[in-house]
Amino acid sequence: MKKKSSSKKRAFKRLKPSDLRDRSLRDHLLYLLKSGGAHATFDAAMGDWPVQLAGAKVANFPHTAWMLLEHMRLAQWDILEFSRSSKHVSPPWPEGYWPASEAPSNEKAWTASMAAFKKDLRTMARLVSDPKVDLHARIPWGDGQTILREALLVADHNAYHLGQLVMLRKSIGI
Repeated sequence: MKKKSSSKKRAFKRLKPSDLRDRSLRDHLLYLLKSGGAHATFDAAMGDWPVQLAGAKVANFPHTAWMLLEHMRLAQWDILEFSRSSKHVSPPWPEGYWPASEAPSNEKAWTASMAAFKKDLRTMARLVSDPKVDLHARIPWGDGQTILREALLVADHNAYHLGQLVMLRKSIGI
């Protein structure tokens, strides 16, 4: 006796091949953005980092956790806002993408930066999830960028710096 397929499976099968490819691509992008795939997730790398060690430096490593967190937040915010608004103006490179200090001014700054990073990541994921957004269309105010490229850039940039944070965490001993 055959099992009945769920309505979700039936709906999935009724999609045109191009719709299936689009859904598959969006699912893959969301996987990269949300769970990291083969990479550490943001929460795994940062979730229990003690604020007292946010400004800790280790030998032969140029950045602190605070510097990396703020750099990731600023770069992700810039990419997101560029993707959404023709009025967005990017900060100056490179100084606009790094914090002025090696440590947060207080615990509130540390937690606010983490919250802002997570919020912008969720917003990018919603943009990628929206079937009305053509992932392949050129962003009109850009010079060839697409939402697909920008989402991959966020995932790639985050994965790189999360790897640095994991190594920094190990070097500090947390």
